[in-house]
Amino acid sequence: MRIIGGKFKSRRFNPPAKNWPTRPTTDYAKEGLFNILQNRIDFSETVMLDLFGGTGSHCYEFISRGCDDATYVDKFGGCVAFVKKTAKELKIESSVTIVKMDVFKFIKSAVRQYDYIFAGPPYPLPTLDTIPDVIFSTSILKKDGLFVLEHNPNHDFSSHQYYVEQRSYGTTIFSFFQYR
Repeated sequence: MRIIGGKFKSRRFNPPAKNWPTRPTTDYAKEGLFNILQNRIDFSETVMLDLFGGTGSHCYEFISRGCDDATYVDKFGGCVAFVKKTAKELKIESSVTIVKMDVFKFIKSAVRQYDYIFAGPPYPLPTLDTIPDVIFSTSILKKDGLFVLEHNPNHDFSSHQYYVEQRSYGTTIFSFFQYR
């Protein structure tokens, strides 16, 4: 895996993902997503949240591009330990808050608002289809914020009231949501 852009561009990191419950976003899909985001987001002004953070790849991309306020959430101890180690190696500990917690519990207990929220849940997660409703039933996303959900073709969010568009990269789909 590698960081696609910014000050850490081309930096590789190799999570010990054997037996991990993760499915890292491919570099191809990640590059496509960040090409879209760079035209919509001022990374240096963005407060971002990475749900089901896994290897931390999304946070690294944001911080590499100038974000200094990223929050990473995952409940798997191996992932959390890896992200802590990588944050230390990259010297970005002051830019990322690492939370070991169930994502749904985090969302319900969050008191902070975010400009950008990314969720990359495991595709077989039984409650994957509820994630947009859970996000929009709270005030976790700022009114002018952007929520992006990664999923596979088995899910269709086009009828959700806050759905804006989707982009497909093979079997990886990013659905975009915003308040209207």
